Amino acid sequence: MNIEEAQEMMRKIYLERDQARGVEGTLKRTFEELEELKEAIQNNDTKLAISDEVADVFAWLCSLANLLEIDVANAFYKKYSDVCSKCKESPCVCPESSDMRMTK
Repeated sequence: MNIEEAQEMMRKIYLERDQARGVEGTLKRTFEELEELKEAIQNNDTKLAISDEVADVFAWLCSLANLLEIDVANAFYKKYSDVCSKCKESPCVCPESSDMRMTK
């Protein structure tokens, strides 16, 4: 499955519920899933458990993007087109301290 298919699957299954919940509610659930992922990693959960949390985060991100009418694949490919979005190199050659910051 590719990114486009995943986002479309989330749209088909959950768009009506996501619309009822709204952007703020969906964003809140996305943060809750990120917290669960963080806890799974910190607790040294099994790879399967962590993988499930990664899938949940991605699913909620797709739901949020659907509400905001953002094509996740297009946004991703536009920003990360085979090189680092900041230094434009592959592999990235940014100083380690700068790769922890979000780029605009």
